[in-house]
Amino acid sequence: MNPLFTAVAALLPSIGVGLLFWFAIRALVNADRTERQAMARMDAAERAAERAAAGEFNRDSTPSD
Repeated sequence: MNPLFTAVAALLPSIGVGLLFWFAIRALVNADRTERQAMARMDAAERAAERAAAGEFNRDSTPSD
């Protein structure tokens, strides 16, 4: 057998597992990044709604003569 073929055949399983691991970790990191962006948008919307509600409350509670 060719020694080069033997070396490649010996390294191929490790390279395959390494690629699978890389894709899995990449998917986890991307999912985390997407979740953090979604949470930031939800928090910003919640803060904006609270500010709007507080503004309406302050406007409605001012005494008018």
